[in-house]
Amino acid sequence: MVSEAVSYPFEKLLTEGEVAKILSVSVATIRRRRLLRQPPVWIKIGASVRYTPQSISAFLGSLPSGGGHQTEAR
Repeated sequence: MVSEAVSYPFEKLLTEGEVAKILSVSVATIRRRRLLRQPPVWIKIGASVRYTPQSISAFLGSLPSGGGHQTEAR
């Protein structure tokens, strides 16, 4: 019998340390946001807290962006 590699549709879950690095903030900031129930959305697995890459992307997409100069309509 030939063993085939099983492919799971799950992607790697991120730790709060990895999320802090991605967002360029401290782990304390990530923990504070979670305590205040603010995004990004997290998952609890037992005592562990993890984040999906999609939740981080959605969080970044929801933030206001700047730097564009808007001219007044005349």
